Amino acid sequence: MAGLPRSPGFRVDGQRALVTGAGRGIGLAAATALARAGAHVTLAARSENELRDACALIRAEGGACDHVVLDVTDSAAVNSALSAARPFQILVNNAGLNRPKLLTEVQDEDIDAVFDLNVKATLYVARAVARGLLAAKLPGSIVTISSQMGVVGSPRRTLYCASKHAVEGMTKALAWELGPAGIRVNTICPTFIETAMTANMFADPTFRGWVTERIALGRLGKTEEIMGAVVFLASEASSLMTGSALMLDGGWSAA
Repeated sequence: MAGLPRSPGFRVDGQRALVTGAGRGIGLAAATALARAGAHVTLAARSENELRDACALIRAEGGACDHVVLDVTDSAAVNSALSAARPFQILVNNAGLNRPKLLTEVQDEDIDAVFDLNVKATLYVARAVARGLLAAKLPGSIVTISSQMGVVGSPRRTLYCASKHAVEGMTKALAWELGPAGIRVNTICPTFIETAMTANMFADPTFRGWVTERIALGRLGKTEEIMGAVVFLASEASSLMTGSALMLDGGWSAA
């Protein structure tokens, strides 16, 4: 009788991970999860104070962490910072924003801001990380924090949905480009998550009710509920998964 199959690991010991928008919320949760799984994590965002504090917390519990102050919407800055760094085997493209409005009320500035961060910055960082991996002939995992709005539609979300559907398309195409090099590309699609940034939005009981009625689990998501998915996609446990969207939507898209 042959032996039992080897269980794939959920560890990423010794790997270098880059997380954008990492000073708080989902980005900080992702970085914490990867550090606890053994990665050396580089936190990237525009606020040095937040990054310094976040790194201190990760190091305090034994994690390996550094940070880089970076505006990911600046292509030249991204290329400069990442070309000077050793290759990152894990990327969590988390930086993003939403400006919920009816399309008839959306201004050009809104379109530019949302697409600059949600789409163009995601491409800039993924491109730079992919270049580093290909040059070093290393495998890797690129994970973008997308949204349930990348696979469905919703009122007052036309602009946001357009940006996240773009991310889903990018992910599928890039999976084919990078697959032969052993670089996997996937997204995580959360439902509405309770964070400091969304607190004011959910203080409105009407809106909160509208949202929870559309989630099969009947509640909002928590940042901690993203952490396991990040480690799964970064590790060999998901070694056959690429070009896919991991739905963490509480059943929203099952309706």
